[in-house]
Amino acid sequence: MNKKSLTITSFALFSLFFGAGNLILPPLLGFKAGNLWWLVALGFCVSGVVVPLMGILAHAKLQGTMFDFAKKVSPLFSTVYCFIMYAIAIALPSPRTASVTHEMAIQPFWDSSYLLTSLIYFVLVFIFAINRTKVLDLIGKLLTPGILIVLVLIMVTALFTLDFDFAPSAFDSPFSYGILEGYQTFDAIGAVVVGAVIIVSINLKEKEATYTDKRRLIRAAGFWAGLGLFVIYAGLILTGALFGKSFDEDISRTALLSGISIATLGNTANLFLSVLVSLACFTTAVGIVTGTSDFVKSQFKDSISAYRITVLVGCVLGVLMGQFNVGYIIAVALPALMFIYPITIILILLNVLPNRFTPPTVFKTVVLVTILFSIPDFLGSIGWGEAIQPYTSWIPLSQYQLGWVLPALAVLVISNLTQQKTEIA
Repeated sequence: MNKKSLTITSFALFSLFFGAGNLILPPLLGFKAGNLWWLVALGFCVSGVVVPLMGILAHAKLQGTMFDFAKKVSPLFSTVYCFIMYAIAIALPSPRTASVTHEMAIQPFWDSSYLLTSLIYFVLVFIFAINRTKVLDLIGKLLTPGILIVLVLIMVTALFTLDFDFAPSAFDSPFSYGILEGYQTFDAIGAVVVGAVIIVSINLKEKEATYTDKRRLIRAAGFWAGLGLFVIYAGLILTGALFGKSFDEDISRTALLSGISIATLGNTANLFLSVLVSLACFTTAVGIVTGTSDFVKSQFKDSISAYRITVLVGCVLGVLMGQFNVGYIIAVALPALMFIYPITIILILLNVLPNRFTPPTVFKTVVLVTILFSIPDFLGSIGWGEAIQPYTSWIPLSQYQLGWVLPALAVLVISNLTQQKTEIA
């Protein structure tokens, strides 16, 4: 494992998770967290950094595809899970990129509607997705460094020019709130959906490396990528907290990021950041639509028609959802994430653990318990929280919408102990 391979792999992992849409989440978290910004940062990084990187480690162990994550439950379950994951991807994070583009780069300069922006945006996405051009891949490699430079300048300026005078926190449970907000990065889903691409790339570039060498490379790269993500996310949360008394309490995520950018670096830098973020959003949307279409194509005997139809459906959904503001899309996404994220996190954990602890029976049991105990959290996210509270108050952590965590872990331990006793007997 040489330094060049480690550097390239670390940056590839960082770029995989560091999406432009993620930039709008940390500043508002910090803005609301105030003096408890560090607790929110820890929670956000658990679900936005640690879990996604565990997903990459799981891919490194499996050396397969997304389908392999859930096949120990059953092939049918894995197929349904894959379809749900891709459906969520084209229906929520993809349209959100259009809304972020509108609020960051269009709305401040032109009086036009979200619908017009999303329509033009996804017509272009359709053109690029159908033609499979590599131009966006080349542009994408330059966008992340450009955005990082601007963000570092913003954070450094804020740290050295503002007083560390924080407003009181608006959160009763900052750590758990940070975890749940980390769901909105969609990075755990990203790790499962496109993480295999990183593995394939390493296999092509490191053909003579052993399985152990590749795992060591991925672990080292994961550490450095995770450290980079932690610094950026924590830095943005702290920056938002430092501006806790500078903006209206009901400011939107995109308006806060733009306001902080203008306050620290001026209008020119904000314009530059807006353009970079918009281009990065566009490349992300094209990647999601093409990735989803490739999956559907593979399920229909590599049918070109299936690919084109999926691209069209993805772009139509993009226009329909992209006409709403970012805050609305994030609110709509919450129920879907409360349903799919617990399953995804537990599948990642099960695939990271040694095989002796995760035979098919354990896999099935733990996933089933996770689904059952995540239902109350899902119902709570659609407004039924008070109605079901008398029946769910006994579940540990249910008040933090994390009621699935301890039951799933307890069943994992108990099922392993039971299995060991059976083997001994």
